Amino acid sequence: MTLKKCSISLATLCLGAGLTVATAFAAKGQTYSGEVSDAVCGAKHMMAGDAAGCTRECVSKGSKYALIVGSKVYTLEASDKASLDELDKLAGQKAKISGTATGDTIAVSSVAPAK
Repeated sequence: MTLKKCSISLATLCLGAGLTVATAFAAKGQTYSGEVSDAVCGAKHMMAGDAAGCTRECVSKGSKYALIVGSKVYTLEASDKASLDELDKLAGQKAKISGTATGDTIAVSSVAPAK
């Protein structure tokens, strides 16, 4: 193998290792704090009544839960019953959501009330 090919192979190996490490850190996720809402209404609830009732009604009709963080609305992808139950309990309230964000969606790993 020539020196040039060896250098390219070594550089490719280092780049691959770096991407693997970066992916491992990205998969860990983050914690987001905000108000539990639904993806249809976001920060502005359209139904009469309180935010919790509107959120629960919209989710019962097929909307997904959402988290309002400042002016940003994240759609929450939660599939386990414990997370969904906790989101229902915290509808219209402040919560801490742990998970991995991709664009405007958070894959939820845990839900807790905000302190």
